[in-house]
Amino acid sequence: MDTRTAPARLRIARLREVMAQHQLDAVLVPSADPHLSEYLPAHWQGREWFSGFTGSMGTLVVTTTQAAVFADSRYWVQAEAELAGSGIDLVKIATGASLHHLNWIADNVAAGQRLGVDGQVLGLAQAKLLSDTCERAGIVLVTQADPLADAWADRADLPAAAIYDHKAPHAPLARPAKLAQVREAMARHGATHHFVSTVDDIAWITNLRGADVDYNPVFLAHLLISHTQATLFVGAGKVPADLAATLAADGFTLADYAEAATGLSALPTNAVLLVDPKRVTLGLRGAVPAAVKVVEALNPSTVAKSRKTAAEAAFVRNAMAEDGAAMCHFYAWFEAAMARGERITEITIDEKLSAERAKRPGFVGLSFPTIAGYNANGAMPHYRATPESHAVIEGNGLLLIDSGGQYLGGTTDITRVWPVGQISADHKRDFTLVLKGTMQLSRAQFPDGTLSPMLDALARAPLWAESLEYGHGTGHGVGYFLNVHEGPQSISKAIPDASMAMAAGMITSIEPGLYRPGRWGVRIENLVLNVPAAASEFGEFLKFETLTLCPIDTRCLDMALMRADEIAWLNAYHAEVRERLAPLVSGDALTWLLTRTEPLAA
Repeated sequence: MDTRTAPARLRIARLREVMAQHQLDAVLVPSADPHLSEYLPAHWQGREWFSGFTGSMGTLVVTTTQAAVFADSRYWVQAEAELAGSGIDLVKIATGASLHHLNWIADNVAAGQRLGVDGQVLGLAQAKLLSDTCERAGIVLVTQADPLADAWADRADLPAAAIYDHKAPHAPLARPAKLAQVREAMARHGATHHFVSTVDDIAWITNLRGADVDYNPVFLAHLLISHTQATLFVGAGKVPADLAATLAADGFTLADYAEAATGLSALPTNAVLLVDPKRVTLGLRGAVPAAVKVVEALNPSTVAKSRKTAAEAAFVRNAMAEDGAAMCHFYAWFEAAMARGERITEITIDEKLSAERAKRPGFVGLSFPTIAGYNANGAMPHYRATPESHAVIEGNGLLLIDSGGQYLGGTTDITRVWPVGQISADHKRDFTLVLKGTMQLSRAQFPDGTLSPMLDALARAPLWAESLEYGHGTGHGVGYFLNVHEGPQSISKAIPDASMAMAAGMITSIEPGLYRPGRWGVRIENLVLNVPAAASEFGEFLKFETLTLCPIDTRCLDMALMRADEIAWLNAYHAEVRERLAPLVSGDALTWLLTRTEPLAA
């Protein structure tokens, strides 16, 4: 096949022409925007546009002779397929937090050469590491301009969706109260001002929501808070007049989105500015006058929004029930359709499941692209079926479905695996070992303040005992009608820091997995809430309340591997699922629910 005119080859060639015009020898393209978001508006999806790699995380580096995409194991199979024929190398890295691209730059960009990256999308913490690497290697780092601008044809405009109010009762804490919380934290840091760029933090503080980023109900904005003012820098016309008046009454002033840097540059010389180095970009930090003292610390709102209130937790439980009811209706349809011999594809599953969620009260949209992966496709943790490439659900094997919804009262994220036709003993063994990991962590009790990465090994232990492993984290924080991925907690192999301390009210996923490339994948995911456990002379303790409500298919179990206490946990979980969901479903969906929650014999 002649790949000389492949889109990625032509786009990289155009980028190199622009590099020459700007006297750049290399360009770094992170997957980032000025808010360091996980899901990017099209305007900042440069890594995807130039490389053709569509994974949600990854880094592109282009020199005059080489191009490489750096991606972790969740994306290796996908990246190899999407980069084929592009002339771009896939560099396999251990985790999404890997810094291997820095070593690659040091090895492949010569001393004295110029490396360009847009400082407006380069995180401050990442910029420090990149600057140190370039300094050691003698590379000239250029961050003052966007090196993609002149090479990117038909680049999308900034999103213009309207912003709306997240109202009571689903927003139990009013804006002024949240603003007061942030100001109290500023005072503890000795700060007179605080600058926030992360869009989910801003949405939480303001009780506003939007549609600028796919799957996350957020909007592009920056926020500058002082003891007396709160200035929201947002696109003109995005806030309706009546909402603008409400915001003004609550202490918020509106300014144009493009004026955020100007607002920072106008800070008085005696100001003390609080910024989060992991959540603000080099470009915006550079606008702060040199005389202003800067305090670097975790955004207070990042901690506050991770700790759901009792009222929020109650709404989340309701959202989980509605989500579970939607899945009962979907799975009842799916099994009946399969029995009738209907043609069902991974695309069909996405459409049908999304349609069932859309019928539930309070539903706003999906919380991420549905992953419906049959057999080999299920072995790619971030697989996405497309009209051009998808599987038909036929024959024998395992179907993995990872999906979630955004509701006015919460955000859901669930993964289940279902048998199709006849499944093998190997299928059942893998499924059971993964479930044992899910259960082992779900049943954990631990001291309040335990650093979340310390819990990761509990879910991996049943797999490690069989010399098995998976390449992604075990659990991520989940927002309250916000981003499906949030911090500061992370149940993973991340190097712990103090910000990752587990606290009551946090919602986290538990999702161990096992992937056989080219054959099948297994992942079983529930969301859990940190709740108080019995205290003792050794202090306060926490445990998990499982929030997700959906049967786990017992047809996939190898009962010889299940202990009596594990069977008891699964039976108790299914009893709760049945009790909570039965009032919300009827007909075939109720019959399916009752069948799939039948207790197992010990």
